[in-house]
Amino acid sequence: MTPDLLEAGARRVERHGIAPAGLNNTESGGRNASTGRISTPGEVDVTHGRILYLEDVSVSFDGFKAINRLSLDIAPGELRCIIGPNGAGKTTMMDIITGKTRPDAGTVFFGSTIDLLRHKEAEIAQLGIGRKFQKPTVFEQLTVFENLELALKTHKGVKASMFFRLDSQQSDRLAEMLVTIQLAGSVNRLAGNLSHGQKQWLEIGMLLMQDPKVLLLDEPVAGMTDEETARTAELFLTLKGKHSLMVVEHDMSFIRTISEIVTVLCDGSVLAQGTLDEVQGDERVIEVYLGR
Repeated sequence: MTPDLLEAGARRVERHGIAPAGLNNTESGGRNASTGRISTPGEVDVTHGRILYLEDVSVSFDGFKAINRLSLDIAPGELRCIIGPNGAGKTTMMDIITGKTRPDAGTVFFGSTIDLLRHKEAEIAQLGIGRKFQKPTVFEQLTVFENLELALKTHKGVKASMFFRLDSQQSDRLAEMLVTIQLAGSVNRLAGNLSHGQKQWLEIGMLLMQDPKVLLLDEPVAGMTDEETARTAELFLTLKGKHSLMVVEHDMSFIRTISEIVTVLCDGSVLAQGTLDEVQGDERVIEVYLGR
């Protein structure tokens, strides 16, 4: 969930006299963020065939090199799966892309012209990069409909939020999103009463309401039932092509269902890349991650 959306949601639930579950336990720490928007973001230049590009990125924490000259690129509409052992740098990589962590060296570009290292976390979200953490962050005391309504890409000022009303186009978009995330039958349910998987879908829907061009998804099927995992795979495959997705996951069965290209990270850099069968057959990957 984006920082400005967290702040807008906090204002809304305060008017109800309630607080959103997990607000202060997110990776962003529930802190306040600027509600300023990029004035003329324009379109992302993908004429070179890449929407996300990292080159020679490095970052250290107390002497530990979490990311080590990492180079990686994602094509428009691609669904890229990222795997690797714990401590491989997967979450730190996402932190760098979204502006939460600043690298010590390297370049990170969104399209051919937008240098993400020049932008703050909230600005990057407004540019069109959405991120979902492993634990779902939804406003549990609001309905499914109200969560999605809150997430619409509109001005989030206090006055605008108080007097906001859906127009017909927004209503149609919201109805379409309910179908996409398979929650059309739960439109008036409180988010807190949804299953774990349904909460995950709702948060993904909230991100999609922001019209992101790139979605970063951290272990999206962790804790899901087999049926929920299968439905999540269906959802991601429908999003492929419309959005670029970077999916970090450990569930190899899920990865096999959705993946074309799999990137294996280890010690903060790319160890191997290819189809799942190719990386599973790589001796280096077997040694450090999959086991013998």
